[in-house]
Amino acid sequence: MNVKTEASQTDQTPRREPLTKERIVEAALRVMDAEGLDAVTMRRIGRELGVEAMSLYNHVEDKDDILNGVTERVFTEFDYPELTGDWMRDGRAMSHEWRRLLNLHPSVCQLLAERHKPLEGLAAFGAMDKALGLLRRAGLSERDAAQAFNALGSYILGYVTMEQGLMLGNDEEHARQHDEAVTALQGSGFDNVVACLPHFADCDPDQQFDFGLDLIFRGVRAGVAGTA
Repeated sequence: MNVKTEASQTDQTPRREPLTKERIVEAALRVMDAEGLDAVTMRRIGRELGVEAMSLYNHVEDKDDILNGVTERVFTEFDYPELTGDWMRDGRAMSHEWRRLLNLHPSVCQLLAERHKPLEGLAAFGAMDKALGLLRRAGLSERDAAQAFNALGSYILGYVTMEQGLMLGNDEEHARQHDEAVTALQGSGFDNVVACLPHFADCDPDQQFDFGLDLIFRGVRAGVAGTA
């Protein structure tokens, strides 16, 4: 009788979901999004999953292996825009999707900036292939397409980093700080700063992002025309 009761209680005990690399990566991404990249440690991931940190090593090599998985996991969320055949329009749409994805996972900017080796995984190369294809269809050689890709990627990564750092914005506090800076600089001789600084405060982040993209794309178009 006691044996039957104990067996019934055992059967009703909820079973823990098996630990896998995918679960570890998902947990690391949750920690990174909520607490920042520096918070992603083996111990913190283990606590997130309710396991000891050492048990993670049965499924991943080390923390770098996890972060590579996080990068790959984020790239799977890239929502490819429908291509129109106009390389500038399509390039702008893809650039906006990159910006959306980086803002969705703010610490990815830091994660990418601190990488010491090329990206890995089909998801990352898929987005890269689409972007390089657009640049080659614009008329760039393979070498120039690679260089333009680096320039465009650096702009997007830098812009989002600046955007997250609150260097852009048009809220009242931002505008007040710029007004105070203009007042303090009166008579300093920095006439160009005094003249242009107010426009930083009323800058719309979306418009500013498109402005930079247009500069890059016009440069690409001019370079292709010059080569032709």
